[in-house]
Amino acid sequence: MGLNELSISELRRSLRAQEIRPQEIIDDIYSRIDEIEDKVGSFITITRDNAYKSAEGVGKTIKEGHIAGIPIAIKDNLCTKGILTTCASKMLYNFVPPYESTVTKRLSEQGYILIGKTNLDEFAMGSSTENSAFHVTRNPWDLGRVSGGSSGGSATAVAAGECAAAIGSDTGGSIRQPASFCGVVGLKPTYGRVSRYGLVAFASSLDQIGPITKNVTDAAIMLNAIAGHDPLDSTSAAVNVPDFTEALGKEIKGLKIGIPTEYFTEGMDREVEDSVHSAIKRLETLGANVVEISLPHTGYAVAAYYILATAEASSNLARFDGVKYGFRAEGKNLLDMYRNTRTEGFGVEVKRRIMLGTYVLSAGYYEAYYRKSEQVRTLIKQDFDNAFKEVDVIITPTSPTVAFKIGEKTSDLLQMYLSDIFTISVNLAGLPAISIPCGFTNSNLPIGLQIIGRHFDEETILKAAYAYEQGAQWHLRRPDL
Repeated sequence: MGLNELSISELRRSLRAQEIRPQEIIDDIYSRIDEIEDKVGSFITITRDNAYKSAEGVGKTIKEGHIAGIPIAIKDNLCTKGILTTCASKMLYNFVPPYESTVTKRLSEQGYILIGKTNLDEFAMGSSTENSAFHVTRNPWDLGRVSGGSSGGSATAVAAGECAAAIGSDTGGSIRQPASFCGVVGLKPTYGRVSRYGLVAFASSLDQIGPITKNVTDAAIMLNAIAGHDPLDSTSAAVNVPDFTEALGKEIKGLKIGIPTEYFTEGMDREVEDSVHSAIKRLETLGANVVEISLPHTGYAVAAYYILATAEASSNLARFDGVKYGFRAEGKNLLDMYRNTRTEGFGVEVKRRIMLGTYVLSAGYYEAYYRKSEQVRTLIKQDFDNAFKEVDVIITPTSPTVAFKIGEKTSDLLQMYLSDIFTISVNLAGLPAISIPCGFTNSNLPIGLQIIGRHFDEETILKAAYAYEQGAQWHLRRPDL
């Protein structure tokens, strides 16, 4: 087994015992990238020189930092000072940020090694990483299928052994769904648990940064490294940050698991449903108590999400006009320059969402659409609040299907948007959730299990996920590339 296949905890143990050096890890990682990157397309920018320079300077932090000397990839919508940050858009094809995001700054202070910036759907708008202005990212389990989105590059990089872990962002499932499709672990923390400063905003009330890792232990280690209050982010929560690794290995006997009837519907792949039910039974054998619950407003979540998210996107993306930075087109006058820049700089999906968002915020439609969607959001949050009076966690499939074929849903937008149907409600309610592998189809495609928790109770979902993972061992399977 190469060093590129090891988890964070395994690498950290060997580094601290001085059995390996950071440079050796980086050698193995870039050897793997050189071998397979043309097949999968995980990265937009590879930071090889930077990585070796960082490896030389790790030093003392190996004994202290959570992730010192660990090779990590960053989704290309987090600002990295002095390193290209494109959001997979022509609009930012040449943008080099003059400042660092809080998450990457915290990782740097703990001695991480940046491997590269990963591909995504343009401005994180999509569910398949087919909307990148640069290239499609392919699923390492089947190169003819999507990696999920929008953090498809991060999920693929982890699954394919091109890094030990990666950072993604999750607006409606963009960490959990690609993690499910690629057979890795994806954790979306509670809204406000991790600073969004330096994240190029899609929908500010929904976006959350989180880790994609090879196992649950690594997810807890990464959350330790990036969580905490940040005065630079007005939505950052000033709450206690525990050591999340201490929750791992604890008994789940007596844990109450809620199974929402609304999440097991027609249209779900039979193999997905069977695998999730098998996972629930395994948790029962470990002492958990299963309770059937109802989340009655689930059916309205997709519609409410696409109104709220696009409304916020139309506002956030107004700043990209060709004046101060990024792409600029020529024009006869200022208005022509604005029009041409945004026409040529944005891709089709981004334009679609800007137009929809502008429409629902316009006079005469605000009350009919945006206001009602905010009310639906409140009802969805109340559904979860009521459910968590009875149960400790809620378990659902992460996605109704496994990874679909590249190009299969690009002409059917409704089907594409519905691929996030089981993850969207979590963002609307601001809850934490994790996706872990819970099986494979007969055609060897990964299936994901979603565990949802109370606000700021990542410890319980990590505890439940770890208990299942240790018995099931699905996380140990690797794609054959």
